[in-house]
Amino acid sequence: MLDIKFIRTNLESVKKSLLLRNQNIDFKTLLDLDDERKVLIAETEQLRNIRNKDSEKIAVLKRKGEEPSDGMMSQINKMRTDIQEKEKQLTEIELKIENLLLFIPNIPDESVPKGKDETFNKIVKVIGEPPKFDFQPKPHWEIGEKLGILDFATASKISGPRFVIFKNKGCVLERAIINFFLDMHKEKGYQEISTPYMVNSVSMRGTGQLPKFVEEAFKCSQDDLYLIPTAEVPVTNIYRDCVLEEKSLPQKFVSYSACFRREAGAYGKDTRGLIRNHQFDKVELVKFANPQSSMEELESLVKDAGAVLEKLGLAYRISLLSCGDMGFSSSKTYDLEVWLPAENTYREISSCSNFKDFQARRMNIKMKSADGKKRELLHTLNGSGVAVGRTFVAILENYQQSDGSVIIPEALRKYTGFDIIKAK
Repeated sequence: MLDIKFIRTNLESVKKSLLLRNQNIDFKTLLDLDDERKVLIAETEQLRNIRNKDSEKIAVLKRKGEEPSDGMMSQINKMRTDIQEKEKQLTEIELKIENLLLFIPNIPDESVPKGKDETFNKIVKVIGEPPKFDFQPKPHWEIGEKLGILDFATASKISGPRFVIFKNKGCVLERAIINFFLDMHKEKGYQEISTPYMVNSVSMRGTGQLPKFVEEAFKCSQDDLYLIPTAEVPVTNIYRDCVLEEKSLPQKFVSYSACFRREAGAYGKDTRGLIRNHQFDKVELVKFANPQSSMEELESLVKDAGAVLEKLGLAYRISLLSCGDMGFSSSKTYDLEVWLPAENTYREISSCSNFKDFQARRMNIKMKSADGKKRELLHTLNGSGVAVGRTFVAILENYQQSDGSVIIPEALRKYTGFDIIKAK
């Protein structure tokens, strides 16, 4: 969430920055409400001061054994009622202001490419060489079904479209990917954390999923609970309303979770396979950082996410997203895109973002300076480390053999206990 004081002080630059995100926002209503809020605060304080002075006069009279006049009592009772009414009005206005601010996206960092959509993204680096085949590579869903490790038809019967059942060695491979990711990131100093898969609306609002993207969430009809779209939500909220010591930063967490998304805006996209399901697995990386070093932490986050792909021998590239292609809460985002032979293209497998103080303001997460004299909002970052299902896809497609079998990358073999998956 943006600071309304920052908006007012830098109105034109904020408007220009948000236009780069295809957001033409009229701030008049917001700023008019803020003006009204300031007037109400001043009027309320003035009434409180008068009431306090009159209350002291009444106290003096009573200490002298005298009773205040009916007029004095009537006046102070009226002021009490007026103050309560203005406080009610102030609460209503502050709620309106907050609701407007919650729909305003973050401001892009100056280093982000200017452009209205993904065509303006900048490819920063390409790592590894895509494999060459002497046969036509098959898509992962065809490979998985023939190997007896993926079952989309039965999952659809049980739950509907965009679900999958992992079977036999597919289950083992999925667990191997998860454990491999967790172990690699823990070696890099990330603390492992396992959180609930259901969170309340305050938590969803804190990371920016609500209210803007309510249609993407799975909500329990009888409780204020949502299935998490990513472990970013519960992990980032662990420090909601907390103050962290500057010397304790950065704090780095890694968390495996199932993730749940309605994919309401993805009708007709990736309807086959594992790329875009309602339920999928992901290993998430979350950082709490000093604002002075958060951009360096973003670069190291990208490096940590990419390291697991390199260890698996998967070719990928890093793209710096343009202003128009970034997520709502992000100030700067890199996408890691893995090579998929069947599609003959790169597909996103991780998105690493620096939110600066956007989420921290929503969640009231602050940093206390080393000398203890200053408290300020810290910066939050997160990235997939990486998406488990899409890694499963990449392994099947990049390591497929002409006979339909799939070679297991060497880094995973101590977790799987086998080096190849063959059709029975």
